[in-house]
Amino acid sequence: MNVLIADDHELLAEAVAQSLSRNEGLSAVVATSLAGTMDELSSNEYDIVLLDLRMPGMMGLSSVDSVLKRAPGVNVVLFSGQIDRRFLDDAVKLGVKGYIPKSMPLKSLDVSLRLIYSGQTFIPHHQPQESQLNASNLTSEPLVERELFVLRLAADGMINKEIARDLGISEAQVKMIMRQVCQKLGARNRAHACVVSRERMLI
Repeated sequence: MNVLIADDHELLAEAVAQSLSRNEGLSAVVATSLAGTMDELSSNEYDIVLLDLRMPGMMGLSSVDSVLKRAPGVNVVLFSGQIDRRFLDDAVKLGVKGYIPKSMPLKSLDVSLRLIYSGQTFIPHHQPQESQLNASNLTSEPLVERELFVLRLAADGMINKEIARDLGISEAQVKMIMRQVCQKLGARNRAHACVVSRERMLI
C-alpha cells in the first residue's frame, strides 16, 4: 500500500511517513503543496492520499476536486486538525473516502488506512463545530465567484473602499455582496463570515 502524505507541516508529515513505513507492505511519501501533490500523482502510483486542507495552493472543495480528478481510483482522504461537517459531507459526495484527524494516535492510523484501502469510507465520530450547530441558518445556495473574491479580500483585512477599487465597483455594491455572503453562510457579520468560510475551507 503506497501512501502520499500531502501536508506542509513537514515535521508532522515526516513523522507520520516514518511511522507508516515501519509497517510491512506499506510505504509513504510526503508532498508539501498542492502543486507537489499533483506532480506526485502524475508521476507515481498511490493507493491513498492523505490530503491536508490548509497547505499552500489549497482552495477548498475546488482543490479537493482537482486532486480527485488527477488521481481517479485513488483513495483520497482529508487530513486535518478540524473540519466542518458540511464541508466533509460535500467532499464525500465528490468522492473523498473519509477523514483522518491529525489528533489520531499513530498506532490507530495504520488500521484506519487499511480499512480505507479495503474499500470502506472512514469518518470518525467528532463533535459539531459552531458553524455546524448553526446549519439551520445556512442556505443551500453556494457562493458565486465574485462573492468568494470579495470574501477573500475581506479576510485579508481590506476595507470596503479598497475592495471596491480593486473590483472597479462602488462601496455600496461591496456592502451588498457582503450582505449576500453573510446570508448564505448564516453569519452574523463580516468577521463571522470570514471565520465560517475558513472553517468550511472556502477561502
